[in-house]
Amino acid sequence: MESINTLIKDINELESQLDQKDFLLTWEQTPAELERVLKTAKVLKTMRAENIATNVFNNGIGISLFRDNSTRTRFSYASAINMLGLAQQELDEGKSQIAHGETVRETANMISFCADAIGIRDDMYLGAGNTYMREVGAALDDGVENGVLPSRPALINLQCDIDHPTQSMADLAWLEEHFGDLKELKGKKIAMTWAYSPSYGKPLSVPQGIIGLMTRFGMDVTLAHPEGYDLIPEVVEQAKKNAKESGGSFTQVDTMAEAFEGADIVYPKSWAPYKVMERRTVMLRANDQEGLKSLEQECLAQNAKHKDWHCTEEMMTKTKDGEALYMHCLPADISGVSCKEGEVEEAVFEKYRIATYKEASWKPYIIASMILNRKFSEPGKILEELLEDAKKRVK
Repeated sequence: MESINTLIKDINELESQLDQKDFLLTWEQTPAELERVLKTAKVLKTMRAENIATNVFNNGIGISLFRDNSTRTRFSYASAINMLGLAQQELDEGKSQIAHGETVRETANMISFCADAIGIRDDMYLGAGNTYMREVGAALDDGVENGVLPSRPALINLQCDIDHPTQSMADLAWLEEHFGDLKELKGKKIAMTWAYSPSYGKPLSVPQGIIGLMTRFGMDVTLAHPEGYDLIPEVVEQAKKNAKESGGSFTQVDTMAEAFEGADIVYPKSWAPYKVMERRTVMLRANDQEGLKSLEQECLAQNAKHKDWHCTEEMMTKTKDGEALYMHCLPADISGVSCKEGEVEEAVFEKYRIATYKEASWKPYIIASMILNRKFSEPGKILEELLEDAKKRVK
C-alpha cells in the first residue's frame, strides 16, 4: 500500500465537490471524487493499523436509521463514526413522533441539532428509498440556511432501492488492494450474475451498484440473469454510458456459464426481479399480507426453476485460468451450510472465505471517508494534522 504521506498528497491534488453534495449514487460522483474517497479510506485504514487515533470530532453524534435488517453495514457505520470521534444514536421510528405523523422535514431537523452524520438504509420500497434520502437532504439544507442547524450533517446512503454505494466502493477498494492498483482493473472482466437462492425479495441495489461503479474504471462488466430477473432499466442504461466513457465494456448474456467464461472476477448474487419489487412495494404500502404471502410463494417457485445458476467448482473452471476472484456482499447462501441449495457451493466459498472477509473489512473506512469528504472541503489537511499529532489510539 502507498505511504500515508503519498496518499495525502494525492488527496490534496484531486479535484472534488464532495463537501457540497451527499454521496447517494456512485455515478453522481466524478472519477476523481471516487478516487479521493478510496484514498481517504486507505489513509484511515493505515492509521488504524499503525495505532494512530483518527478522532476528527471531539463530540457530536452520528445518527443511523435502518429500515431493513443489517449486520455488516450496521456495524461498519457504528465503527466509522466511532473512528471519527462521534457517538451513535439509532433512530427507532416506532419510538419517535414519526409514528404520530411527524413530517420528514421536521424529523430531519429535530434529530440533527448536534449531528455530524446521518446514515440511512431504506431498500424495501422500490422508487422510494433514494427519494426519501433526498427529501431528508433537502430538509437539512433548509435547516442550515435558516439558522436552525449549526452545520450540515453528512448524509450517507447505507443502501437504497437503487444503489448500495458503501458496498460497491468497499468492493472497489478490495479489488484495488487485490490487483495492486486501480489502473490494473482496466480490461479486467467482472461477471455480475444472478444466483439461485431459497429466499425472495433481495434488493436490486448490490448488482446495480456493481454495474454502475465498475463500468467507471474501464472494466469489462458482464451482467447475466435468467429471463425476467431484470434490473432497473435506467441503471442498466447508466452502466452502458459509463462503459463507453471509461473505455470499458458492458455486456448482457443469458447464462452464468457464458458470464464466467474467461472472467477475472465473479460476483454471483441473488436478487428479486425488478417487476416483482414493483408489485411488492404496492403490497407493502397497502399492508396486503395475503398478497405478500402469495407473491413470495410465486417467486420462490420461479427461483426454483433456476437452480442451475449455482457457483460451483465446475463453473469456476470456466474463469480465467480457473482462478477468478470470487466476491460477495455477504451473507452468501452457501449450499449445504446456510441452506440446502443456494448461490455458491461450500468448497468455492471456503476457498475465498477470507477474501470475502477482507472485502467486507473496507466498509467502515469507506463510510468514514465519505463522512470526512462531505464535512471538510480539504480532508487531506485534516489527515495531515492527525498524522502530525500522531496520538496513539491505544496507550
